[in-house]
Amino acid sequence: MVNIKLICVGEIKENFLSDAIKEYLKRLSRYCKINVIEVKDEASSPKASKKEEEQVLVNEGKRVIKQLKDQDYLVLIDLHGKEYDSLSLAGNFQKIISQHSSIALVIGGSLGLSDELRSLSKERWCLSKLTFPHQLTRVIVLEQLYRVFKINNNEIYHK
Repeated sequence: MVNIKLICVGEIKENFLSDAIKEYLKRLSRYCKINVIEVKDEASSPKASKKEEEQVLVNEGKRVIKQLKDQDYLVLIDLHGKEYDSLSLAGNFQKIISQHSSIALVIGGSLGLSDELRSLSKERWCLSKLTFPHQLTRVIVLEQLYRVFKINNNEIYHK
């Protein structure tokens, strides 16, 4: 059974999102061992300079990197990553898990991901060209993982 770490910058504050996350974690437990790891996000002013924003990304990135192991296949959820439809993502994910038993998926904070994390990643996935709050992104990623496992196991799941 594949081990998946979903490493997220920031914590979930809304109960409705927590409930959805718990539901998808329960559903995913049939297919994989999954662990959600939250790392602290950095406070950032809306009027922060580019340099200050870069330092936030560096600090958050270091916290994420501390959660990684050498054997983790690192995938970033990134606006500048590759977009997939659900069937293509399922095929790609099947290929990954056939070669790697430990996968780390990372959702950055509100400013995104550090260059260091990008350089360490094996893949970057874009969920959409739309922008989502990073807390909602967690639910979307979990739902898509569930969909991937359903597709790869030839099980019916609503479209």
